[in-house]
Amino acid sequence: MTERVHNFSAGPCTLPLSVLEESQAEFVDYHGAGMSLIEMSHRGKHFVAVHEEAIDLV
Repeated sequence: MTERVHNFSAGPCTLPLSVLEESQAEFVDYHGAGMSLIEMSHRGKHFVAVHEEAIDLV
């Protein structure tokens, strides 16, 4: 892997590699469900849990 580039501009920042690796794994198999969150029903238990957590954080 080439050296990571840092972004000091306003807006999105450079994320730690560990965060990107965890996101990559969860994108393929969200919490062992066998599919990513974006493939799941918006009425399913995994999506509803993420949505409720997001609402609680606002």
